[in-house]
Amino acid sequence: MNAARPEVRAWSSLPEPERRRLLERGAEPPAGLRAAIADLVEDVRTRGDAAVLDALRRFDGLELRGNQLQVSKAEFAAARAALPAGLVAAVRASIAQVRAFNEVVRERGSWRRAEAGAETGEIVRAIDSVGLFVPSGKGSYPSVLIQIGTPAVVAGVERIAVVVPPTPGTGGQVDPAVLVVAEELGIREVYRCNGPAGVAALACGTATVPRVGKIVGPGSPAVAVAQAEVQRLGCVVEPGFGPTDALIVADGSADPRLLAVDLVNEAEHGPDSSAVLVGTDPEVLAAAAANVAEQLAALPAPRAAYAAASILHNGGILLAADRAEAMGIANAYAPEHLQLAVAEPESWLPLVRHAGTVLLGQWTTMAASNFAIGTPATLPTSGYARRVSGVTAATYLTRIAVARLDEPAFRRLAPIVTAFAAHEDFPAHAATVTARA
Repeated sequence: MNAARPEVRAWSSLPEPERRRLLERGAEPPAGLRAAIADLVEDVRTRGDAAVLDALRRFDGLELRGNQLQVSKAEFAAARAALPAGLVAAVRASIAQVRAFNEVVRERGSWRRAEAGAETGEIVRAIDSVGLFVPSGKGSYPSVLIQIGTPAVVAGVERIAVVVPPTPGTGGQVDPAVLVVAEELGIREVYRCNGPAGVAALACGTATVPRVGKIVGPGSPAVAVAQAEVQRLGCVVEPGFGPTDALIVADGSADPRLLAVDLVNEAEHGPDSSAVLVGTDPEVLAAAAANVAEQLAALPAPRAAYAAASILHNGGILLAADRAEAMGIANAYAPEHLQLAVAEPESWLPLVRHAGTVLLGQWTTMAASNFAIGTPATLPTSGYARRVSGVTAATYLTRIAVARLDEPAFRRLAPIVTAFAAHEDFPAHAATVTARA
């Protein structure tokens, strides 16, 4: 295919509507989607499995029975036999990397501090249950289950359920690689469901899919809307995991060919993704733009169209006046993945305010982060990095405060209690002090 060459545009001369469009990508779902998903969630809440099966029929073209929603033991066995040995080895290695990172996170657990008769601290407990959503519409994503499932296992979550849409064109099969990951993690509760209906089933519970307390996982705008909708039913949803986005910051030392390769890497996820290159050297950016056109031309369908939309429409190549402006753009964008393709990335790191993950240098690629490094790779998108973090063992833990006072410590703190009790008009609070006079 002949691919268009992206234009290098100076941020300082970019019209304000263009800046907003770039920075606010994915902020609002398509018109009418929220109402349609709300109806679907209510249908699952009231009709359970029947509504989930209807959604599979309507949106996936599948006629299934209720006993076919959960993946069978035979399917798990067939999945392992279907995978090449090299992919199984890669799954195990990737799980080991993610496990190693999250074991460190989990070790930062309970603590106690004692001072002058007052003892305070926290105890850490895993949540009881979680539902993991693994997308399937645009491809196969066993790496997503590694990224969100391994931390849950390390955290010690007692019940882990997985919902994954059937792979298109397979007659209802679940991706064998996803099943092998689940088996390697010790997860046997896997359900094939349409995305939004599966999210609703996890939140509401059906005859086949037991209810969970929390849902974690990235998805399409429809899945993201379903996750937002089910929170009104009392299910907690880890927010902000929508279509992927990435931003690369480059200076004059960067290799333009590698900038193009790494930009297209994230752009190929889907037409709703966003990929941005910000640089301070116009010659490097011009060369990178030419290389992007070559990379797009070499991609097969449908990835070529996905990547073109992600860069040419949703993202772009921007010239910054200097390092400060470049990092200002990056922080305003708050990317899921931020790569610092600069000569001394450590000196730029203190300028990072908002990002899901920061990758230092051109050897630390986004593909390595997604599959192999072990750091979180299910990360906040659409600017959510301003207020939430990526998925780690901490996502699946609660922290319970603990305190103990002896009598001298209580009497030392009593005037604080009585002062606030008087101001806020809580006589019973004050009585807890006077009763001990």
